[in-house]
Amino acid sequence: MQIRFNPLLMLVLLAGLAMITPVAAHGAPVYLVEITGAISPGNADFFDSAIQRANAEGASCLIVVLDTPGGLAESMRKMVMAIYASRIPVVVYVAPAGARAASAGVMITMAADIAAMAPGTHIGAAHPVQAGGKDIGKTMSEKVTNDMVAFVKSIANRRGRNQEWAEKAVRESVSVTETEALELKIIDLVARDLDQLLEAINGRKVGEKDAVDIDLDQRVWIKESLRTRVLKALSDPNIAYILMMIGLAGLYFELAHPGVILPGVIGSIALILAFYSFQTLPVNFAGMLLIVLALIFFILEMKITSYGLLSLAGVICLFIGSVMLIDRNSGLPGISWRVIMPTLAMVGGFFVVVAGLVFRAQFRRPMTGQSGLIGEIGMVKIPLTPKGRVQIHGELWFARCKHPVDAGALVRVTAVDGLTLDVEPLK
Repeated sequence: MQIRFNPLLMLVLLAGLAMITPVAAHGAPVYLVEITGAISPGNADFFDSAIQRANAEGASCLIVVLDTPGGLAESMRKMVMAIYASRIPVVVYVAPAGARAASAGVMITMAADIAAMAPGTHIGAAHPVQAGGKDIGKTMSEKVTNDMVAFVKSIANRRGRNQEWAEKAVRESVSVTETEALELKIIDLVARDLDQLLEAINGRKVGEKDAVDIDLDQRVWIKESLRTRVLKALSDPNIAYILMMIGLAGLYFELAHPGVILPGVIGSIALILAFYSFQTLPVNFAGMLLIVLALIFFILEMKITSYGLLSLAGVICLFIGSVMLIDRNSGLPGISWRVIMPTLAMVGGFFVVVAGLVFRAQFRRPMTGQSGLIGEIGMVKIPLTPKGRVQIHGELWFARCKHPVDAGALVRVTAVDGLTLDVEPLK
């Protein structure tokens, strides 16, 4: 049987196959992550995990929406290294309006494959400072500053950005707006919003990495994990301050009432978490010492009769130390007054009340044992001539008296000699 070739039938079949065959989608999804607040170990870990996920899931690029006042140098270096190690382009976008890329944020922005800023933002002020927010000593300052200058110039050279301005940002703490940053070739573009940014970078070739090829309809936001949220919360100055107050109160209660255990355990955990937080914050050590001095005054109040003077000195030190604890001139947020005042009132009141209870307990007349019998009143059951028996608290005791006392009379205990009570007639 001979089969005839029908061109019309073949065209119909090919058209049908074309209709049912899926068309390859253009571009890959874009992944986005938001980094806000101080650059801390929590933010660095989150940033690194976001880059790894975007690479593993085949994203076209990762856009980092950045707003930071700065932070730890080691955390910043970890983030820069994560950008270098990424196989896909990493875009740092300083946004929204009013945001900043200060201090460590300068290095992160300049290390990006594509650096962008929104209108109304600024970048700069990257001079290194010590943990207390103060300038470092002269010799050490030169070493740290030179090291940071070399680091930021290597970043600028690698990305083809303005090395001269990068050095000034570290040595002179200069800052510029987004338009000035674009003119000085610190960043690559200014974008009004994410939509304009995506349109501007789509198709752009970045170094040795593949060109950005975005499916504009696929945006994947990477959310913070519970671990990241906890680490970031601990980096909040208000949380760190409250944790320290809880820790000091717990240890103080344990010292005032040894053996209770629970307050000591809670206080120790809170103090450890507070010290972890302080490593990411500009802590003023004079403020820390004043708070510790306040705790010492409260403890001494339990041992020394100062009629409240030590407690008053402790409250004053606690207040001044709380105000000084976080350096507000460092660029990082300080402790809110709405947190300081209620916490100070509660914790200071707690210290004073516990010290008062301990003071009263030290001077309270004993209620049990032999010393607790002195001054008690009993009834004579067997006449005292001069020895006999008396009943006190439902118990019969041997007793003696200098003067004869008949049964049924009331007597007062004046001394205790072993199991015999010295009594006197009650007038």
